[in-house]
Amino acid sequence: MSESVKTEAPASELIAAVEAVLFAAGEPVHPKEIAAAFEGANELEIAAAIDALRDRYAQSGGLTVEQVAGAFRLATKPEVGATVRQFFRQRNRTRLSAAALETLAIVAYRQPITVPEIQAIRGVDPSGALKSLLEKSMVRILGRKKVVGNPLLYGTTKQFLVHFGLNRLEDLPSIEEFDAMLGALQGTELPVVVDDEQPIEEMEAVLDPGPVAEPEPE
Repeated sequence: MSESVKTEAPASELIAAVEAVLFAAGEPVHPKEIAAAFEGANELEIAAAIDALRDRYAQSGGLTVEQVAGAFRLATKPEVGATVRQFFRQRNRTRLSAAALETLAIVAYRQPITVPEIQAIRGVDPSGALKSLLEKSMVRILGRKKVVGNPLLYGTTKQFLVHFGLNRLEDLPSIEEFDAMLGALQGTELPVVVDDEQPIEEMEAVLDPGPVAEPEPE
């Protein structure tokens, strides 16, 4: 960054504050925006602090200050990009617990099914297991059952069929065979896949289903 007017070296406190803003913003920020939020610091001083950050990161570390259309943001250096990508690939792979596998089997063979119905079969609250299965796109919300309280209905997804090599739900093996398949699956990793047919806000309804609707009069 070049400026026609020279400024004194920025104080370490200002550099640290600007660094924190760039980190917290999550998107490119213009020096003018930062200066407007800082009492006693003008745009040139903010620009000098950004320059100091760029110099520091150029010498060491895995971050850099990237300029985008006159604004600035913190970014990872290209040389560490492969490691960062591998981290997120690994982070997005999680294991299905025994509770999730048991819940998945119930949903697969009893769908469409509600939380109270699953709980009656398992004997424990299945909300945590369902949330995990929703995040992995193994089950999805199908709607609400037309009974008092209008509970959510759950069923399996296309991702479920693909994972188990099924063409349709009618191809499900016997419960005993499926239990054996789930036993083999326990401890293996599943990628987190967002189901395009499953709105995110509906996924959150597992733990926060919202107000209970009154049943319609017959």
